[in-house]
Amino acid sequence: MAERTVAARTQEKPASSREETRSQETYITPPVDIYETTNGLVVTADLPGVAKEGLDVRVENNLLTIRVKAEHVAPGDPVYREYGLVNFFRQFELNEKVDQSKISAELKHGVLTLNLPKAEEAKPRKIEVKAE
Repeated sequence: MAERTVAARTQEKPASSREETRSQETYITPPVDIYETTNGLVVTADLPGVAKEGLDVRVENNLLTIRVKAEHVAPGDPVYREYGLVNFFRQFELNEKVDQSKISAELKHGVLTLNLPKAEEAKPRKIEVKAE
């Protein structure tokens, strides 16, 4: 599984007196752990403060994409805010050894766990030997 993420860089504001009307979305790369089990691969990604509604995980053209739009959960409009939440983005290229139709995901306490099972062709199997 090869990573294909290109981190978005924050662009510096031009030196003008004009105020921008829209803020540009920026993404950061969430830290992940990938480990192999007998049944496939497990990917865990740290996504603090993320709700299920803001999470988009998809597989398309052998590309696993994790995209998260983080939002504050406090009700109302903030009067003062010292930090802003950032969005997350990460992509991984999958090979034919992953059964893409059986990938499952679970979000629990800000940790996304993806189970990527091995395709039947990629699983080790015992070959029976016939003797005469």
